[in-house]
Amino acid sequence: MKASYIVIGAPELGLAALLMVANFAISIALRLGLAKSLAIASVRMVVQLLLVGLVLGWVFSLSSPAPVLALALVMASVAGVAAVNRTRRRFAGIYWNSLVSVVSAAFLVTGLALAGIVRVRPPYEPQYLIPLLGMVLGNTLNGISLGLDRFMEQLDSERVRVETLLALGATRWEAAHGAVQESLRTAMIPTVNSMMVMGIVSLPGMMTGQILAGADPGDAVRYQIVIVFMIAAATALGAIAIVLLAFRALFDAHHRLRLDRLGSA
Repeated sequence: MKASYIVIGAPELGLAALLMVANFAISIALRLGLAKSLAIASVRMVVQLLLVGLVLGWVFSLSSPAPVLALALVMASVAGVAAVNRTRRRFAGIYWNSLVSVVSAAFLVTGLALAGIVRVRPPYEPQYLIPLLGMVLGNTLNGISLGLDRFMEQLDSERVRVETLLALGATRWEAAHGAVQESLRTAMIPTVNSMMVMGIVSLPGMMTGQILAGADPGDAVRYQIVIVFMIAAATALGAIAIVLLAFRALFDAHHRLRLDRLGSA
């Protein structure tokens, strides 16, 4: 059967790679020192995506849930580690906290969407589960990273105020409430900003991909709306989870701020 979209082969990928010449030229001309990083990132991205394409081709042909769920867990684990690696500070158990936050938020939202909104049967159908979960994970890890980093920096910069409140009899939650609020706002800013201009300034990737693949634009738009709401929900849940877990780690049961547990990356 003839494909309903234009197939891109190796020659076309080679031509697309020429678009990176502008980046290299700017970096070299202005001495930005980014040429090597851009080259490594480009090669790494191409290799990773080609490998993912091969793996997904194999996974999509399976009917058993075990390998599909195993791949989903691997994706979530990598997202959890990546979220922490983007922060400038660490505390004991931070990687585990990040993993729990990512998995709980992304799997809950994706599972509910597949079972109750898209109504895929079975819910672990890899053609739907893996792409949707991947988009949710990518945005959730950004929210978790931003919220976690902001919370730790906020506690450090406002240490005197927080400890003064605690000394005056405030509970640890009352003393940290402002930092929690600011962290969650920071975590949600990219998602909110993206939603504000979506459809006017930017056309989302999945919607564009579906249209290029021959899908009806109306169907593509409805899918995109569902995905954006999934991303917003998962980002909020993940950010709340990681900030609350960090709150427990950096305040003890005696309502004391424990920045001694905080170290640099």
